[in-house]
Amino acid sequence: MKVALFGTSADPPTVAHRDIIRWLASQQFDLVAVWAADNPFKAHGASLEQRSQMLELLIEEIEPAGSNRHVKVYRNLSSKRTLETLVTAQEIWSDSEFILTIGADLVAQMSKWYRVRELLTQVKLLIVPRTGNKIESTDLQILTDLGAQIEIAPLSTPIISSTVIRNSHLIQGVTPSVATYIQQHNLYSIIDDSRDRAKLK
Repeated sequence: MKVALFGTSADPPTVAHRDIIRWLASQQFDLVAVWAADNPFKAHGASLEQRSQMLELLIEEIEPAGSNRHVKVYRNLSSKRTLETLVTAQEIWSDSEFILTIGADLVAQMSKWYRVRELLTQVKLLIVPRTGNKIESTDLQILTDLGAQIEIAPLSTPIISSTVIRNSHLIQGVTPSVATYIQQHNLYSIIDDSRDRAKLK
């Protein structure tokens, strides 16, 4: 079985996350396992529980309940260390091939991850390009030297980031269900910009 692993801070999940998950769902994977990452290098604006709920809402928009869903949020995969996430995944889906999906913005820092060589020898690495984040050949070579088998996804994500949404306090760049959740839970000091967004349509 081929399992795509995609952990993301999702603080909040954006239309770029949606496009990545939608693309993964269209590929030849038996399962796409998504989780809200408990990233020790980031200060989060929403709790792990809230970020997991927003990811579930996002996936509901991609693959509605009742469909033959093979994309799902697995909360038990959340960990401060990706290697620990992989160990959990291996316990759930034994004898599977794992494809770890990361955004281009993580490529330069990945060599500093916990026991990264051990991690990279047990997964294939799928890198999703991100507008504004150049993938440096030197960083790819470092990961290759650590044992990575690398593939670059033929995908270009929108120019939007969770950080911009949090810092601007505007809700542009998220899907309708996530926007509603953010407003209902008063996250990120968001301003209701629905009139401005309507003008942009």
